[in-house]
Amino acid sequence: QVQLVESGGGLVQAGGSLRLSCAASGRTFSPYVVGWFRQAPGKEREFVGHIRWSGGITSISDSVKGRFTISKNNAKNSVYLQMNNLKPEDTAVYYCAADGRKRYEYEYWGQGTQVSVSS
Repeated sequence: QVQLVESGGGLVQAGGSLRLSCAASGRTFSPYVVGWFRQAPGKEREFVGHIRWSGGITSISDSVKGRFTISKNNAKNSVYLQMNNLKPEDTAVYYCAADGRKRYEYEYWGQGTQVSVSS
């Protein structure tokens, strides 16, 4: 079983930056992709982006492209979401997830970390 734990959320002013971390533990961690998602109050969960565990190719949602980047550290079984120029509409709970038996089908989810951006 794989466990994912997010950290790094908090309250920041508009224009500020945060770096979220997602640490994996448990059995051998070797997903195809690790993704970041977010869910704002009253809204559906939204895909933010993902990174391929092997090779590091990333895909970022148009809604955050140019402001958010995803990186990883295989040796630490960790994935990061760097968020710059944050806006109030980025306020949400952010989750990381990893696929398992099937590529891009996210089986493992973290508990989420709150990001709040004040205007």
